[in-house]
Formats: sequence, C-alpha cells, structure tokens
Amino acid sequence: MNVNAGTTAHAGGGSAVGLDQTELTPQYRADLRSHASREYQKFVCLNPVNDWSLLTWEEVGKPYEVKTVAQDRKAWEQEHGSAMDAHTAWTYFNRSFHEWFMKDVPAEIDRSKQNFFQGLKAFRMEEIREGLGEVVRLHLWNYVHRIQDGIWDPRGKRALFEGLDAAKPKILFLGAAEGYEAMQLAAMYPGAEVVLVDYDEYCRSTRFAEFPESYPFLGENPRTGGPQVYYKPDFNIEYVVSDIRRLPFGKEFDLVLSVGLLEHFPDEMKPEVVDWHRRFLKPGGYAILTTPRNQLRSRLFYRIMADVMNHTYRELMTVRQMGLYIYENGFDICRHGYIKVHNGVVAKVR
Repeated sequence: MNVNAGTTAHAGGGSAVGLDQTELTPQYRADLRSHASREYQKFVCLNPVNDWSLLTWEEVGKPYEVKTVAQDRKAWEQEHGSAMDAHTAWTYFNRSFHEWFMKDVPAEIDRSKQNFFQGLKAFRMEEIREGLGEVVRLHLWNYVHRIQDGIWDPRGKRALFEGLDAAKPKILFLGAAEGYEAMQLAAMYPGAEVVLVDYDEYCRSTRFAEFPESYPFLGENPRTGGPQVYYKPDFNIEYVVSDIRRLPFGKEFDLVLSVGLLEHFPDEMKPEVVDWHRRFLKPGGYAILTTPRNQLRSRLFYRIMADVMNHTYRELMTVRQMGLYIYENGFDICRHGYIKVHNGVVAKVR
C-alpha cells in the first residue's frame, strides 16, 4: 500500500498524520515534515570539514569511551566469573532496547509515578530509590525518543541520505536491528532491494517483526518525482541472521549501511569494521555510516539509561573523529555532518 499524499493512521488507530505534519503516538513520533524547513536546519550541520587529508588525530583527539555498565551485565559477569562475550552482550542489549521501544510511554510514566508515591508514603527507601530512577529514565526516554525524535530522527536521516546516484539500489544493512534506516533509504530510492543482517536472531524474529507496519516513511514517487509515503510492507526486504565476517556476498551492493556499529569496537579493530563496508560494495557504490555524537546530552543519556544501553563496548565521537577513521581506511568522504544525536558519513572507496 503506497500513499501519494494525504494521511496515514498511527498504530492502534485514531487520528492521522498527513504530509508536512507530525503526530505523537504512545510509542513514537510519526513525522512527515520536510527536513529543509528553516525550523529544522538548526539541527543539521553538513560538510564542516573542507579537506580530510589535513586532519590529524592530535588535532581531533580520540573518542569518549562510555564506561558506565548495565547492572545485568555486572550480574552476569559475577555469576560466570568472566567478562560478558560480545554475542551475549548484544542479545541482552537488543531485548532491553526493544522493550523500551514498545512501551506505552505516557501510561508507563503514570504507573511509575504511582509506584514512587506509594513507596514514599510507606517510607520504603529501596522502593523510593527504584521508583525515582524509573521516573527519571521514562521522562528522559520520552523526551529523547518521542518528543525530540532523536533516535530515529527521520528528517535528519533524510538530510544525510539525499542526493545519492542510486536508482533502484541494492542495499546491505550491517548490524541492522529493526532495519529502520534501510527502510528510510528504500523510501527515498524506490525499487530498492534490501538485505538486513544481524547475528542476533531476536532482531529478525522480534525487533524487525514487531516494527509497526503503520509507521510512515517519507520518500519519492518514482513516476512523478513528488513525495510519497511508504510503509514496512511496501519494501522488498530479506533478513539474514549471520556474523558479518561469514556473509557469502561479493561486491554486489550499491549502498552498504551501518548505524551505531563503528563505535562498538576499539581502535585496533576499526580498520576491519570499515573494511566490512568496502567488502560488499560495487565499484562506485556508497558506504553510509552513523555513530552517536559526543556531546554533553549524549553522555548524560548513556549514564542515566545505562541499564538499557550499556551492555557492550561503546564510544561517543565527533564527526571529525568518525570521518577520520573512515578516510584513513581507504574511503573518500562524499558527505558528512551531524544531526540531533548522530554523526553521519557517506563515502566511496578511494
């Protein structure tokens, strides 16, 4: 079902959001407004670096390492007497993160407030501490994800992804989770074939499977060149559960995408991670990478939301740090910049 103009209902029915409009649902914000609006431009900074060959690590510094660790990771490591392995860490993270994406946030805020005041009334200190922490986390999640729409940020992602020479592209998404950004790309470049890859089966069976089919992606009508709204069922998607290092593909993709992948590996592994994007690209194809920004708000978010987010090694970067990793490992930067909470780089093999 494609919609050329007009409206689309949100999950659970109710009112609808039309082109150039936004609507807040209990789980997320649906946003079909233009990223080119003057109001939104304050969130977008594109191409601040003129010459990547002139940058040095002494000038840009190294990324900020997030060292606050989730409690369930600490408990697992205490039980097993060893550091949590990467695969287990990702399974813990994916389940935790998806639970938050599925929350009816206003209802959960009301429930958490009631629990906090009940604990306060009975003067049960443990319940008071836990309740207060839950209230803070819910309000922060509500602001970052629903109000500001900083995690999905469709307008910012469209600003980063637009203008590519990619007709009916074949898209590979490495570490795809629910596959959001590949679906946004498929809306912008109609006729795309999408292959999502993650080595956690939960991402295919739950995170992707339960992504709301009523969520609207603003893209292009291939016949008219005008705006068109797409939904998850419109896209040609294959989901592969595999370690990236064992994928059977050759250099057959026009776009190779990763979102929040590079920052989970220390410096000695970053050349290999960058090479994963090169390995599957057709000549002339684009590698597209995003990472979380190193800013005070992001540091605060990962500290308060540690039990939800911090199961794996994680860094926060500036766009200059991110781009320099990519440039030094054999890519030329075509476009780069930052949006609300992410850096983005579009690159081609040098």
